[in-house]
Amino acid sequence: MDFARQQRDPAKHAIGITFVVVMHVLLVYALLTGLGRAIVEVVKKPLTATIIEELKLPPPPPPPPRKVVETPKVQPVQTFVPPPDVPVPTNTAPTISATTAAPPTEPYVVAAPAPPAPPAPPKPAVRRGVTRIAGDFPEYPKAALKDNIAKGEVVARMNIDEQGNVTDVIIVSAVPARYFDRAVIAALKGWKFAPDGEKYVAEVPIGFTLKDN
Repeated sequence: MDFARQQRDPAKHAIGITFVVVMHVLLVYALLTGLGRAIVEVVKKPLTATIIEELKLPPPPPPPPRKVVETPKVQPVQTFVPPPDVPVPTNTAPTISATTAAPPTEPYVVAAPAPPAPPAPPKPAVRRGVTRIAGDFPEYPKAALKDNIAKGEVVARMNIDEQGNVTDVIIVSAVPARYFDRAVIAALKGWKFAPDGEKYVAEVPIGFTLKDN
């Protein structure tokens, strides 16, 4: 039998129709009895998916450090060689011990301290009796000659520095007054005294007589 004839066989078509009808019947029955609704609800239930994370194992601990064991250094042992025995010479000569007599002890003499030197007398505020080493004597004033004044006396004080130079002259008294003052001041400013190392004041009297000129 060829293929076209097999397709036109009515028995095969009946089996297929019967199967389709049975499936439709079962489907209608399922809808009526609620079986299909249960299936749909089962399908509608949410599916829960659990994600299992991969457990991460902790890293292994580092290996312990290796201990370096140092081998002790062995020092060479030095052998001790004792020195040879040297005989010590014995001195058999007799020893002579001399005894020296201690010198006699003298008593200590404590010298009394010298008395302190007396203090130097204080220098006077105004020195008198000083002697000049350079300088001229005052000239007789012309005013005294004109007025026939035969004599006069002046007491003057001089300020003298460390080198013995006169720095100032002051008239203390003059008899007669005002005749001999200028002559005395002019002459005494040119006087020179021995250096004393300090300043001081000296007082000198100057006498005038007409017969000396």
